[in-house]
Amino acid sequence: MMTVKVINKSKHALPAYETELSAGMDVRANLDNPIVLQPMERTLVKTGLFIELPEGVEAQVRPRSGLAYKHGLTVLNAPGTIDADYRGEIGVLLVNLSNDPFEINDGERVAQLVFAKHEQIAWETAEELTETNRGAGGFGSTGKK
Repeated sequence: MMTVKVINKSKHALPAYETELSAGMDVRANLDNPIVLQPMERTLVKTGLFIELPEGVEAQVRPRSGLAYKHGLTVLNAPGTIDADYRGEIGVLLVNLSNDPFEINDGERVAQLVFAKHEQIAWETAEELTETNRGAGGFGSTGKK
């Protein structure tokens, strides 16, 4: 299990895994006043959380499926990336894709965080790439089913 340093300046408990095999933790809005998000409007929702990730780890800010399905709210830059050298407050960029206004209240679970290891790469310039069966086929080239 990985350890991540956290400062919690919110009015809420730290995010936690809801089930034994959950990949993500729900993060909550930390608001003094509700935010009414109009259709097609976006806003940055503060969480009151500040983290220090280990080198080679990112935190992904992902939509919550219930908010997306029931209310048309999603993370605009999904997944948002929190880099290991970022020390600011975690914010969630939400957009309302529904036809109805949505009120975001203090403590509302607005997104989930998933932590993932990654590597940086070094480019190796080449004149050709290894052949594969797929080749350059993309954007639906493998069929519908």
